[in-house]
Amino acid sequence: MKPAPASIEAATSHGSSYHVLHKPIKRLAVQREFLVRIKLGSRLTSYSVTALLLVLFSACASPAQSPNALVPGPIPADAPLKWKQLVGIYLDEDAKHSHILLEQDGKLFWRDEKGVSLEISVDEDSVFPPSEHGEQFAHAIQREGGGNVTRFCYLNFCYTRTDAGADPSHSFHVTPPRPVDELRREALAALSPVEKGPFRKVDLIELAPLDAAIHLDVRYATSNNFLSTPVYSQARAFLQRPAAEALLRVQQKLKPLGYGVLIHDAYRPWYVTKIFWDATPPEGKNFVADPAQGSRHNRGCAVDLTLYDLATGKPIEMPGTYDEMSTRSFPSFPGGTSLQRWHRDLLRRAMESEGFTVYESEWWHFDYKDWHEYPILNVPFEKLGPALASGKGSRP
Repeated sequence: MKPAPASIEAATSHGSSYHVLHKPIKRLAVQREFLVRIKLGSRLTSYSVTALLLVLFSACASPAQSPNALVPGPIPADAPLKWKQLVGIYLDEDAKHSHILLEQDGKLFWRDEKGVSLEISVDEDSVFPPSEHGEQFAHAIQREGGGNVTRFCYLNFCYTRTDAGADPSHSFHVTPPRPVDELRREALAALSPVEKGPFRKVDLIELAPLDAAIHLDVRYATSNNFLSTPVYSQARAFLQRPAAEALLRVQQKLKPLGYGVLIHDAYRPWYVTKIFWDATPPEGKNFVADPAQGSRHNRGCAVDLTLYDLATGKPIEMPGTYDEMSTRSFPSFPGGTSLQRWHRDLLRRAMESEGFTVYESEWWHFDYKDWHEYPILNVPFEKLGPALASGKGSRP
């Protein structure tokens, strides 16, 4: 790229920083204006850009679309709590076969590895899974302290739960092969991949100030993540400008339906991608990006998010939890409850309506259509202007 405007990488290589300064956002139906300033040594170049028009009036918005067009059919009734604590993935300890216990249309089903589902009955203390010979024996339910089912057994035979449970506020965990601090030092000293351009001008926009209904739950700024330790020093989220504009339109489409977006992660410096790769065991590698190729997060064109209830502020239950390394993370996973799958499909339809594509292994991960037009970046949040978040991993 040319010196002016320069890339973030060029700015940081000279010891300077990239600043994103926000003007107060006026609630206008026509336009909103931001002031983006890029500081290169002693030079200061200011750009005034028109951005983020409201959905029906934006030149870059999709054709007018009713929020109801996003809805994936009639909203199902919620399942009883005791069923939601029970649905999940279970391993046959003898034959080593996995089964999915799921709710569909007010009934519970037992789905085998071939995709065959049979209705299953339960009572307060027992599950009656189908058997090869047609008999049904009462398997006693065992629960952990929070009420979630961990296994159910008949005599010495058990089906053991293998997924992360039902609580969306808690993350899946792995045990890194080496201490994360050691992996971090190595990643910070490593060089990101060299790519051939041309690329678009880098134009990262901070997401939280765009709309008060955009909430943050940046798990990597807390210990509530799959590594059980903070990786980011600040709880912030950025996207390239076109992706940020598209996400704002998604938020505006979801509002009339009673939902907001809850951001877990967006732009991610390359060194963090390397930490994740080096910390993840081989069986989980399909859930993390190879640093040799870089991540679409590194380009500022990927976002990890879910829905929350505008009325209560609580996250919406999905078939699987965020960052869970299991088949529950797949966008097509057939388990969970009817309502959980409905909400997962609503999120996907809303994001796809504005140019995002869901990642095949993670229902929460969406890539913006122009990701390949931006370079891999390795700029820490500290060099992206003044911190607007508290650093505690959430926004009220």
